[in-house]
This record gives sequence, structure tokens and C-alpha cells, in this order.
Amino acid sequence: MNHRKVINDLLVCFTLCLRSTLIEGYGVNYGSNKCLYPAIYNFGDSNSDTGTVYAAFTGIQPPNGETFFGTISGRASDGRLIIDFISEELKVPYLSAYLNSVGSNYRHGANFATGGSSIVEGKGYSPFHLGLQVSQFIQFKSHTNILFNHLSDNRTEPPFKSGLPRPEEFSKALYTFDIGQNDLSFGLQHSSEKEVLTSIPNILSQFSQAVQQLYHEGARVFWIHNTGPLGCLPYSYIYYEPKKGNLDANGCVKPKNEIAQEFNRQLKGQVFQLRRKFPLAKFTYVDVYSAKYQLISNSRSQGFVSPLEFCCGSYYGYHINCGKKAIVNGTVYGNPCKNPSQHVSWDGIHYTQAANQWISKHIIYGSFSDPPVPIGHACF
Repeated sequence: MNHRKVINDLLVCFTLCLRSTLIEGYGVNYGSNKCLYPAIYNFGDSNSDTGTVYAAFTGIQPPNGETFFGTISGRASDGRLIIDFISEELKVPYLSAYLNSVGSNYRHGANFATGGSSIVEGKGYSPFHLGLQVSQFIQFKSHTNILFNHLSDNRTEPPFKSGLPRPEEFSKALYTFDIGQNDLSFGLQHSSEKEVLTSIPNILSQFSQAVQQLYHEGARVFWIHNTGPLGCLPYSYIYYEPKKGNLDANGCVKPKNEIAQEFNRQLKGQVFQLRRKFPLAKFTYVDVYSAKYQLISNSRSQGFVSPLEFCCGSYYGYHINCGKKAIVNGTVYGNPCKNPSQHVSWDGIHYTQAANQWISKHIIYGSFSDPPVPIGHACF
């Protein structure tokens, strides 16, 4: 007997069995070789909030949502966010905000992101810091399990049960993160650049703790966005006192971008540590900073106006938030622009739907990811 052939046959058999186990465990269709996530659970700030701020504080007003939804959508944009384009790519319904009690369906996930949120408690513009968002998820998961166990003997399924995720699907879901921008922005408003840099290890330590909590709750597939170029937000540019050499070729504030880059460098290291600590989980680090900066650098060639222009609200002469209007000395402030799709920035802080769509196309297929895998293959 050819012993080498026997060994090779055994290895092939083992590989096929292992692959079959992984496919079954993550709900992957073998023919398409793609992850079929039954749900998405998102954590973050206003970059991915689909309605929490609106549900809790009614802080999002028209014309937010006008481009796509035609009405208030709870999103700080004229239309869809990156998380919405991720949902479309994965063929999952748009995520309902956890606190939105009217018309919500959580069958395929929930969104815990909240506008103004930070990783560290008290270091953002919202009380819904990442630790609280994770606690809300744990409560959501616990209540879901209790309801299903309590109703398991019932022959007729109550209507609300169809709007809940299945308990066994929490471990097969995709867990997405887009948070950290407010920790840096809040810090820069209330302390020095040096102090913000010094605070980054503590911020990321708390981020790691939150991820580990989710892992112990059964989460296994993590898609983690880094933070964008803070210095390229029109808001940052307008309120920053320019100094020689402190603006780059795009007009972005270099010190703020350097802080964001340092945060991202350490975040990437944190993700690598999590990967080593939890080899059974899958962690994808997504360089959203580079994708956004690429758009900003090439905005005109991509059909956009200057990235330092924005569409809704005003910071010039009179500060008024998007959705508000005021007349000062006969001048009307607050009317939105006529063509949001030509702008990168919607309101000086958040991106337009057109910009979010451009960025999404460049990140969901793995071009800016480590490892370089599309989101549809992140479970392998």
C-alpha cells in the first residue's frame, strides 16, 4: 500500500470535513462560497445611527432623509449611511434602532449606534457610550432568549415573535463597529492635542473590553471600522485657527488628521491582539480613513464640489444646525443646497448619501481591509 497516498487521502478528507463544519457553523452557502449572515448588530455613533437619537431626543429633523427616504429616517444625512449599504450588500433589511419602538423589526438584527456616542463614558456628546450599547445588546439577547423559551410550547406563534431574531443565530451574525470619532473630537474641544494622544490607549482598552464582552455572549464575526479624517470635516476647518503648515493640500487640518491616524494605528494593533486572543473569532479591520481621504483627495474628479463645502446648515456668519432656519439681518440661514449628490459633506460633520455610497463601494469588497476580504467572506 502507498502510505503517502493514504496520508494524502486522509488530509483531503479532514480538510473537506473541516470546511463543511465551518460552512455549517456560519451559515455559508457552499456553492456561492459566501457568508449568509442571518443578522447584523451594529455599534457606533452618528456615522451609523439609523434612528436612536431621533427616538430618544427627536434631534434629527428634515431635510435629513430627503434624498432616499423622502422623510425623516433618523439618519444624520440626506439618505443612506454606510451601514445601510452594508445591509443592502448582505441582503439584510435596514437595521432598526434599538430604541425605536414604532415600526421596528429585529428579525435580522438591531442597531445600537447613537449619534454623539463615544467609546469612553462621558467623553462624547451622548450618554449612550459603547459600554452602554453593549449592555443594551446583552439585555436584548437575554429578553429574546426568554421569550423564545417561554413560548416554545405554544402552538400558535404570536405576531411579535416573527420580528425577533432566533436565539441560535446570535453566534452566526455579523457584528459591526464605527466608533471613536467623538472621543477624539470631544477631547480636542476640552483638552490639548497632547492629552488626547495620551488618552488613546485607555480609549482602545475600553473598546477591547466591549468587544470581549460580545465575544463571551457568542459573537464570532467582527467588522471594525477605524475613524475617518477628522481634519477634513468642514466643521473642523471652519473652527480651526490656521497656522503655517497646518493645512494639507486638500485644506484638511493636519494635526487633527495625525491624531486620527495615531488612533487608527493603535486600533489596528488592538484588533491584532484580539485576533490572537480569540482564534475562533474573525476580526476584520477596515481602513475607512483611507477610503474617505481618497474620496476627499479626488472629489472633483469624482463629480463632487470641494470637500470643504457642505449642503445643510450654516457655520458662516451664523451657526445653525441642519434642519433649523433663521433670518439674521434679512439673510436666511439653514436652507439646504439643491444638489446634495454633488457634495461630500452633508452638514459639515456627516457625509451625504452619495459620499457614503462611494465609500461603501470601496470598503465592502476588501480593498481597505485587513485581512483583504470582502464583507461577504469575513466569516472564513
